[in-house]
Amino acid sequence: MTPQNLMLLPLSTPKLSIGCPILDHCLGGGIPYNSITELVGESGSGKTQLCLQLTVRAQLPPSHGGLGGSSVYIFTEFSFSFRRLQQLGNLYHASYPNLIRLEPLEDIYVRGVHDAQELIHVLGDIEAFIAIDHTRLPVKLIVIDSIAALFRSQYQTTPADLKRRSEMFFNISGTLKGLANKFGLAVVVTNQVVDFIGPHDGVNGVRLGNLESLDTSGRRVSPALGLAWAHCINSRVFLARHEQSIGVNIRNAPSTTICSQTHRTFHLVFAPHLAYASAEFVIRKEGLVGVSG
Repeated sequence: MTPQNLMLLPLSTPKLSIGCPILDHCLGGGIPYNSITELVGESGSGKTQLCLQLTVRAQLPPSHGGLGGSSVYIFTEFSFSFRRLQQLGNLYHASYPNLIRLEPLEDIYVRGVHDAQELIHVLGDIEAFIAIDHTRLPVKLIVIDSIAALFRSQYQTTPADLKRRSEMFFNISGTLKGLANKFGLAVVVTNQVVDFIGPHDGVNGVRLGNLESLDTSGRRVSPALGLAWAHCINSRVFLARHEQSIGVNIRNAPSTTICSQTHRTFHLVFAPHLAYASAEFVIRKEGLVGVSG
């Protein structure tokens, strides 16, 4: 078998379905096991919404696109969206009453952390927690929302601090990949964006995966944490949002009313063996839903 033939073989890695055929298609079936998938975007782009959606869907059996497992949700930006998670849990229980228990939140384990060093300790605790195997469903998904918040002010821009920061990146990602491979987990992390000012041929001449630039809310942006962190993840998804002013004619109104409409786009920036894909989506009460063009 040649390397070219190997590249053409379909990946047999199980996937966690987002629950939307359009968005799943962009990912080649969903969020893969045994790797780190990053969701990057500005505030309000839908990152946390998707993470919460995945934690509930993970409880579904593989025959229904789930993992048949529980989730560990690590949040770094306070406070945690408990009400939204409870709403999603109730909706999915109503849709799958025989597959998701009445209290789906009992299979989601939540922990807050304040800095990168604390995250390392928590990941060690998680390994012991999974190994004990006292949960009703085996842990099959780890979410960190968001990774960038842990490095916002802890490190300076001196060469020594940048080196320590990169070492921490590889420590965190190595631990996460080790957990994913050892226990057969899917790992999802969210990342923020920073404004990018520079030439149009990528960041420092390097393309952002399959895209030359990332654009959201009329701004050119770049994923936070730089290229060092980009080498620590396996797949990157960019969630963009754009506000558009539209005229609405309201009955008996003397003039046209200008309203703001939000367009959101799901971009697969890079992933193993997958080409660039994108789709528009909306956020509904049941979570992220792709819109066919």
